[in-house]
Amino acid sequence: MNSPVNPFEASASALGYLYQLRVALQRCVELSRGGIEWSVAIEATDDVQAQMGSRTELTQLKKRADNVRLTDLSSDLWKTIRVWSQAVTEKRIDLAETSLYLITTAELPEGSAGFFLQPKATGHRDKQAAADLLVQARQSSKSETLAKAFDAFDALDERRRAELVSRIEVIGDAPGMDEIRNDLLGYASLAVERRFADAFLQRLEGWFFERASVQMSSPGSDPVTGAEFDELFTDLRSQIGEHNLPIDRDIFDLTATDPAAVDAADKIFVHQLRLIGVGTERIGYAVRDWVRAFAQRSRWANENLVRTGEIGAYERRLVQEWESRFAEMREELGEEATEEEMKRQAKLIYRWVDHDARMRIRPNCEEVFVTKGSYQMLADELQVGWHPDFTARLAALLEPTGAADGRS
Repeated sequence: MNSPVNPFEASASALGYLYQLRVALQRCVELSRGGIEWSVAIEATDDVQAQMGSRTELTQLKKRADNVRLTDLSSDLWKTIRVWSQAVTEKRIDLAETSLYLITTAELPEGSAGFFLQPKATGHRDKQAAADLLVQARQSSKSETLAKAFDAFDALDERRRAELVSRIEVIGDAPGMDEIRNDLLGYASLAVERRFADAFLQRLEGWFFERASVQMSSPGSDPVTGAEFDELFTDLRSQIGEHNLPIDRDIFDLTATDPAAVDAADKIFVHQLRLIGVGTERIGYAVRDWVRAFAQRSRWANENLVRTGEIGAYERRLVQEWESRFAEMREELGEEATEEEMKRQAKLIYRWVDHDARMRIRPNCEEVFVTKGSYQMLADELQVGWHPDFTARLAALLEPTGAADGRS
């Protein structure tokens, strides 16, 4: 019988995973300040592995509850030492070119091995004292839980053990999830205006988490490189600013079959297209543009990326561009035009929207679904239309049965 799943264990595991991703992203940001000649991998040789030329950083992460202490017999400490000791024995790492970091949210008790392995800048680093404490701890313990870690440590001769310990730095009381995000937010505010920093970071995290997921799900796949991170960072920065707006990948991928478009068949803009004889396939494209524009504009508004009244002003521009063409069409048709002629001319107006109308909400926001989908939104509100008599025709078509002859 399967063991029941403990939801608290699953939650802790998920938090640990998110912590790992956020620390990795923070390291990418730090490295990007110095150039693009680097790479970062997750769950490769270690939790986070950074490569800068011939130099390697291996980082073990331990996210623990409040008031947890990293003692000399802590399983977090010895499991980490086991991983690194085995990597040395199996010659998977070259200590001369490798820095080893144990980052933990646990407290480092004063006088402990972890305490003496803190970075030099703390003023507490004493490699020999730490090595002596580790040996004493190992010799004093009969723990079966730590037996494999002790065996791995014992497998190193004295010189290799000393070299291993000299490469280790322990960072205790490490920043938690929120503190790291605040740090990233501060960096984002240097890349874009402070009011856009959160939107910028959301997209940066979204890309990085997806990229890391791909890397972890395919053993041997390429790590995140400095060049691709720089390209993504630059692209995001250009999208979020005074002259542009971001186009989000998840929204760009929406289709007419997306659940958000499930009721589109009854929308007024679809009836407008049927009224002039637009085919099913093209109506599908219109629904796709509508659902994308609706979702993207809503997200912009929710994230305060658009100014107050900006979307309204954009829609007025779209309506004004349509008005002159629509008026010209009706003028040329006159009062005696046949239904066939009216539909033919209406299709030309819609063709203009589909192929030529490219008014941008901001100068550098070039994505066409914004314009085309916005026109469908306006058509849905009957602010624009294609058939010369679209208002009257749709009123008759959409009013409840019996309303027209007073039977309702």
